[in-house]
Amino acid sequence: MSTPPNYDDKALQASIKSLKAVLTKVLKSQANPQIMVTVEQLQRQFSALQRDGSPAKRQQLQAILQDLPADTLTEVIRAFSLYFSLLNIAEEATNLRQRRREIESNKLFWPGSFHDTLQNWQQAGVTASDVQTILNDLQYLPVMTAHPTEAKRRSVRSTLRKVFLSHELLEEQRLKGYFREQALERLHSQIQLLWKTDEVRTRSMGVIDEIEAGLFYFPLSLFEATARMYRNFQRALHDVYGAEAVRDIQIPNFLSFGSWIGGDRDGNPNVKPETTALALRLQARTIIQEYIRRLDLLRDQLAFSYGLCQPSPAFFASLDSDRQLLGSVSVRLERNYPQEPYRQKLALMKYRLEQRLAQIEQRIDGYSGQLGNTAYLGASQFQADLQIIQQSLVNHGDGAIADLELQDLIRLVGTFGFHLMQLDVRQESTRHSAAVAEILKAALGLDYEAMDENQRLAVLAEAIGIPGGLVYDATHLSAATTETLALFGVMADMRREIGNDCFSKYVISMTHAASHIMEVLLLAAQGGLSGRISGRWFCHIGVSPLFETINDLSHIDSVLRTLFAQPVYRALLQASGQRQEIMLGYSDSCKDGGILASAWGLYRAQQQVMAIADAEGIPCRLFHGRGGTVGRGGGPTHQAILAQPPATVRGQIKFTEQGEVLFYRYNNMETAMYELTMGITGLLKASLSLVRPVPEDRPEDLALMTELADIGERRYRLLTEQTPGFLDYFYEATPVSELGLLNIGSRPSHRKKQDRSKNSVRAIAWVFSWAQSRQTFPAWYGIGSSLESWCAGKPERLQALRELYQHWPFFRNLLSNAQMALSKSDMNISKEYAALCVDEQVGKWIHGMIESEYHRCVEWILEIANTDRLLADNPELAVSLYHRNNYLGPLNYIQASLLKAVRSETLAEGEENPWLKPLLRTINAIAAGMRNTG
Repeated sequence: MSTPPNYDDKALQASIKSLKAVLTKVLKSQANPQIMVTVEQLQRQFSALQRDGSPAKRQQLQAILQDLPADTLTEVIRAFSLYFSLLNIAEEATNLRQRRREIESNKLFWPGSFHDTLQNWQQAGVTASDVQTILNDLQYLPVMTAHPTEAKRRSVRSTLRKVFLSHELLEEQRLKGYFREQALERLHSQIQLLWKTDEVRTRSMGVIDEIEAGLFYFPLSLFEATARMYRNFQRALHDVYGAEAVRDIQIPNFLSFGSWIGGDRDGNPNVKPETTALALRLQARTIIQEYIRRLDLLRDQLAFSYGLCQPSPAFFASLDSDRQLLGSVSVRLERNYPQEPYRQKLALMKYRLEQRLAQIEQRIDGYSGQLGNTAYLGASQFQADLQIIQQSLVNHGDGAIADLELQDLIRLVGTFGFHLMQLDVRQESTRHSAAVAEILKAALGLDYEAMDENQRLAVLAEAIGIPGGLVYDATHLSAATTETLALFGVMADMRREIGNDCFSKYVISMTHAASHIMEVLLLAAQGGLSGRISGRWFCHIGVSPLFETINDLSHIDSVLRTLFAQPVYRALLQASGQRQEIMLGYSDSCKDGGILASAWGLYRAQQQVMAIADAEGIPCRLFHGRGGTVGRGGGPTHQAILAQPPATVRGQIKFTEQGEVLFYRYNNMETAMYELTMGITGLLKASLSLVRPVPEDRPEDLALMTELADIGERRYRLLTEQTPGFLDYFYEATPVSELGLLNIGSRPSHRKKQDRSKNSVRAIAWVFSWAQSRQTFPAWYGIGSSLESWCAGKPERLQALRELYQHWPFFRNLLSNAQMALSKSDMNISKEYAALCVDEQVGKWIHGMIESEYHRCVEWILEIANTDRLLADNPELAVSLYHRNNYLGPLNYIQASLLKAVRSETLAEGEENPWLKPLLRTINAIAAGMRNTG
């Protein structure tokens, strides 16, 4: 994007200018003078190359890089990387200020806010009773996952938060004189600290590091953002529907957080049963610490004295109960508050939480003995105490005080319990099949592997109901099966230790048959999590089959109908009292068959799943395995939810969030609150089918998309599976091989070592590597060909597509996301990577195929959107990409040249490649510049 969009970005430019000025000052005082000179030279030369793409200009740019020593190049890369971090802060701060201005001038707040959504509902005739109906079924569940795309170290993330706050302070008009100078000095020192902090890890991340990285965001932003989000929703209800309606409407705890970090073992040999236990204990420690902190704040606030208030009888009964439980300890704890009943109660509550925390710490340290009985046994006990205090305050006329920090804490307990996040466990189906085969062989001498599907289902159904589980000689089991069984034992133990809500679902990747679900239930039965006692079924585990390839998506109907036809499964599902959850994989389906086949297959799969569930009378929730990029199902959450098939959301949505997406959404509390709000209002809007009929998709639109998807899939597979040399191109024209050397994740980039096939490489590494080389084709390849082919010689079809773009959210969202990905591609830059191919002709040929489709996509999408430039309807993003491009471009040229140097360097044994570290820094820097890269 060489020319700026026609959009007023003065506020953003001012923020960029102020932060860049401080960075320049830091670099001039702290870095080699050559660094700033080189950065400016590269920018100027790249801009000249953008205007005039002649070979001479390209040679001039490469001449700047040619003689730079590795240490100078490293510092240049770090300067570019730091610029992107500051640009991200400038954008985030500008967006926040814009929302604040809208709040000041318009009580409806920003578009998509709670006020805006409820106001539109009221005007459309949605009553307060309708709102209650929707709220009763509402569940918004983002799930944190660990994927190797987030390159920022924790220390860097913390400092970036401080830079954001300092920059915000400097935007205050009232800040002048000495106070402004102080704030500037603080900002300067923080940016200087960033410059002096190495952003590249010196060691590989382990699973424990990933667990702690996920927990990092809760005390930083998510606890406060959650409390404020509920507060804002209640205020919006009051403003729109009135005080009387608010008294009648019950707002449930509709937000929950989930996690895969420490539970996802699919292809990750580093996740063991003990890792899962540790993840839950670290989560429990984090939330208990927050409750203790907030109890201290409440104790400072609720300084009511005897004689000036009259606590309720229930409150005094609760206080006496605590005194009896704690004995002489209570006398010591209450000593400082002889006249203050609420402080007395809060002191005892804090002590009981501290005892709970001490127990958690002991378990983390490996202690397995008996623990004391004075701690809270579960979150419900703690929440009951808080509600007793709240009702007592209301009874003596202090409801306004009860509705402040105390109500926030009650909301947090309802949201996070004593577990913080519900942990999903994930494993690949073949591990369960192998374990079940071994167990049946050892226990009964059965040859499970030789059975067909019907025979397997019959055996599994009978075996699940055996009281106490199957009996066998465990010494005959393999290490893999022993570990699989140990996991179910840990799940049972942790439910007892942390609470029944600490686990969400057991996700089965590569689900191909109904028996794959029943196998997990048999293994669960061996751990006491499911089975039959006295003729009654019980089930303490929920299973979520994951359908992730194009082929898997096409088999959903047969798998689910077979599963739901099993009486034992139906009995276990009913006994669990849970909804059936079905997970859909975006990234693997896109890697497999391309964006059109993936998006359309997922759309039809959702319709199929809900139709089958309705026919069977089974409540169902869809779990969307989305990534950060369009190629992995990413994009703005609000629009993505609205683009789901009509009447399939129904108040419930669960989706994965990973890598850099967590950082950009949750590193600042203000942005976290905005992101949660936009996601929840998207869910609210998509759930109107709960109270009124919604228009169904037109059959002709469905037929049209089926044709487009078929054409697009053929074109994508022609490139990725049928073009000779394509996989060589992937490994030579992207940094995928070097990605594994960057210490940013515990999961291998490939499912099998030394297997360079398309199936083996993980979708995250697939998308990340293509994005690094500025050929983001997984997110758009095949769209142009399908549109062109379908419209060939028939102008009326172009008009039909234009109308489809206007009235169908799915189609509009598909092309809008493709525009975003196309805007991040650069065919001139990607040509530099293509030149790295060992076979020059293969590089040119395959790059030519990608480039042709790129231009075809741009041409046809612009035709259908009826506009003259990409992202015309999203000028904010267009401006963002424009500001990034003059820094991204030089980095790409640096990375391409370093890839060549690293791969061609001849080293003596034990000698370190001097170009490798700068190369790894370019991966970090380009990821920061492109943001949602994986």
